[in-house]
Amino acid sequence: MPTGPKGQKRPADVIGNAVRVMRIATGEEADEVIDDGKSAAAKELGSKGGKKRAANMTPER
Repeated sequence: MPTGPKGQKRPADVIGNAVRVMRIATGEEADEVIDDGKSAAAKELGSKGGKKRAANMTPER
């Protein structure tokens, strides 16, 4: 069964996924998001670091 980008389980069929989205939208089912354990500040600094590193790389790399 496929998993989402954050590891959450998804229904294998399209109809099941549509029903799940409808239930989340109407409040019948809670939208469960798994916390990855990283702080927001660490995530922000990590994304800035990647851009800075790419700018400092030599053309050969």
